[in-house]
Amino acid sequence: MSKATISRAIATAHDVAAYILKKQDDGLPAMKLQKLVYYAQAWSLVWDDRPLFDDRIEAWASGSAVPSLYESLHGQFMILSVEGNPDRLTDSQRETIDQVLGFYGDKSSQWLSDLTRMGEPWVKARQGLATGERGNHEIPLAAMAEYYGSL
Repeated sequence: MSKATISRAIATAHDVAAYILKKQDDGLPAMKLQKLVYYAQAWSLVWDDRPLFDDRIEAWASGSAVPSLYESLHGQFMILSVEGNPDRLTDSQRETIDQVLGFYGDKSSQWLSDLTRMGEPWVKARQGLATGERGNHEIPLAAMAEYYGSL
């Protein structure tokens, strides 16, 4: 999938996070929410041929992260809500997120973090950085679509 073929999303990462939290009774740790948002984006690229949101995803030492989401959650551990509108999501997008939650939702924050760090999109985006070194290299949507589409 080339950058030219990736259409712009209407929803934001905050809208996706708000939908994920709406499906949870007790909230989620911030790191787990970040990883679920990442996987929702990855599988939307594969299953729906389009991104859920346009927010940048970066390859941080702890795995994938959406900086705009991180900034709004900074300093919080357990996230009960975010300022987002899940109504911006289409039925198809909700179905994709539901499938992601069905597979990844019961996994721990650490398990999800470890999994993102094993994925080729994160590994390639971290090239040139030492293990544990801070970095803000972008994980391109095209790399996510290609990698997850091959699984």
